[in-house]
Formats: sequence, structure tokens, C-alpha cells
Amino acid sequence: MKELTARQRQVLLLVANGNTNAQIGRRLGLSRPTIDRHLAETYRRLGASDRAQAVAIALAVGELGVHQIHIPDQQRAA
Repeated sequence: MKELTARQRQVLLLVANGNTNAQIGRRLGLSRPTIDRHLAETYRRLGASDRAQAVAIALAVGELGVHQIHIPDQQRAA
């Protein structure tokens, strides 16, 4: 497994916090196809097949920290 770039880590952290590719693109000032490419390369580097697996692997290998993931407010979700 290759280490993620800073941008790939940034995009994956936004994924881990519930953002869509379009939301990530708007937040970072990038096009959605650019975000799609960043994630495709991230999946390849991690050996993941989808978003959830990529986040899980990144947490397991230390690319992301659990302290970086925001737990949704349970009262708002109900």
C-alpha cells in the first residue's frame, strides 16, 4: 500500500465526515470529476473498492484518525 497524498487524505476525511463528491468539490474549489479522480486513486492506493472500505482501511492503517471524524448529533438525527 502506498501512502496517501495530502490532498487524497483531505478528500477522504471529507468523505469520512459524510460529504458527497459534489459537496467536497464545492468546499475545495475543485470540479466533481477532479474529486472522482482523487478518490479513484485513493481507492487504488488503499486497495479499497468503495468509500466505506477506503475510510475503514485509512483508519486501520493510520492515514486518518478517529478523532478527525465528527459524530453526528443524535438529537438532530432523530
